[in-house]
Amino acid sequence: MSDATFTPDLAEPSGDAVPMRRVIAFLAMVFGMFMAILDIQIVSASLSEIQAGLGAGQDEIAWVQTSYLIAEVIMIPLSGILARILSTRVLFSISAAGFTLASALASTATTIDQMIIYRAIQGFIGGGMIPSVFAAAFTVFPRSKRPIVSPMIGLVATLAPTIGPTVGGYISHALSWHWLFLINIVPGIAVTLAAWTLIDFDKPERNLIKSFDWWGLLGMAAFLGSLEYVLEEGPANDWLSDASIAGFAALMTIGAILFFYRAFAAKLPVVDLRAFSDVNFAFGSVFSFVMGVGLYGLTYLYPLYLSTVRGYDSLMIGEAMFVSGLCMFLTAPVAGALSARMDLRLMLLIGFVGFGSGTWIMTGMTADWDFDEILLPQILRGVSLMLCMVPINNLALGTLPPERMKNASGLFNLTRNLGGAVGLAVINTILNNRDDMHYARLAESVNWANRSALDTLESLSRTFSTQGLPGDDAAVSQLTAIVQQQAWVMSFIDVFWFMTALFVGLALAAILMRKPENATAGGGH
Repeated sequence: MSDATFTPDLAEPSGDAVPMRRVIAFLAMVFGMFMAILDIQIVSASLSEIQAGLGAGQDEIAWVQTSYLIAEVIMIPLSGILARILSTRVLFSISAAGFTLASALASTATTIDQMIIYRAIQGFIGGGMIPSVFAAAFTVFPRSKRPIVSPMIGLVATLAPTIGPTVGGYISHALSWHWLFLINIVPGIAVTLAAWTLIDFDKPERNLIKSFDWWGLLGMAAFLGSLEYVLEEGPANDWLSDASIAGFAALMTIGAILFFYRAFAAKLPVVDLRAFSDVNFAFGSVFSFVMGVGLYGLTYLYPLYLSTVRGYDSLMIGEAMFVSGLCMFLTAPVAGALSARMDLRLMLLIGFVGFGSGTWIMTGMTADWDFDEILLPQILRGVSLMLCMVPINNLALGTLPPERMKNASGLFNLTRNLGGAVGLAVINTILNNRDDMHYARLAESVNWANRSALDTLESLSRTFSTQGLPGDDAAVSQLTAIVQQQAWVMSFIDVFWFMTALFVGLALAAILMRKPENATAGGGH
């Protein structure tokens, strides 16, 4: 976006005062972003209820989440050029209105096909709200307000997916799965009206539509959409040995070639990759990518452990996961204050070490671990996420000129979402492969020569016989389940070791970074 599209007080604020109209507009945008990100995970704890309500198969129900993610990941980088053509006001208002309408449609779905289509629309249109908030935060507010604004958007970006299972679990238990979508309608209408009435951050550049790169858009959609599909479906279907995954991998490659060619050859590329020439932005995007692994990976791992090993239902999982969200909320103002007084590298170091400490504690888990045992790791996770996200936001976006902000914010948010997608694919692959390996090794040791196994089998057989059940068969079945559970726990431990190594590596990278040249007082720029 050119400098001419910003009013003088926006491009270089003359003072610290921000008109109340713009503050209210920004808060409405933040709430819209919260709804869009929350809806990624709000269905995760309630998929079984939705599956039963729609009569969907086990292989189909995952697409309630996958379709949303694929559509959203395409829109997020596209939103930069759309915001320039339409203006932030028009793009955000259309996104909020479309998201609200798609939410209403999703609540009326009677078949799984309808639900997948409505969720894709919801994810695509809603994805336009996310980067707009980041761009507005770093162009509307003066640098002295960053310690307040940056924690706010960092909190929303991390809190929304974290509390998604909690909110979804409560709603589906208290009401029905339809209300997972119906709750968006009234707030969505309010956000739409506020955005249309109050946003005045910039002006549209409609002449750019003539230069819009349609081939680049096609390549980006094929590349990112296929990439998301391959990462989502690959772990469960043995990757390229599955024909559909191999086909989408080929489409992904062709789309990537077309997209990157057009990104450098087109007069007005659909995504301007030059933002990565800024060293701060490049480093911040790498950190954002890995934080996506931690954010979405652990939001997936904890509920999976609690449901498969501990037998928690969606409501119990939601209550257990609330701890991290509460810690994020309480840490946000502290992180904002520290970012104005502390070297960003030191903040990152503390955050990454805290994150790694939480996952390291989880490497000692057993099948008996419950809420009390995972309490400290969840606290460390919540606190560390905020200590990392605030400096990462400032590092990546805080020193970019206004004309590059809209495009850069789309790329920045894309890296976090792609980090989550890649992280989930890696996590699921490790879980599947290591589970098979651990089960095979444990099964080898549970044989007729193992005295401990025989004693357990005899004890189980007597217990089942006293209950009037076929003792021997029930005992063998129970022992098999115990072995499977132990293999599952051991594979979880392997994943937590992987996460620990990842965040220790990031801590080392934070130490080796150079202090950003334009940062003052460690990041209050």
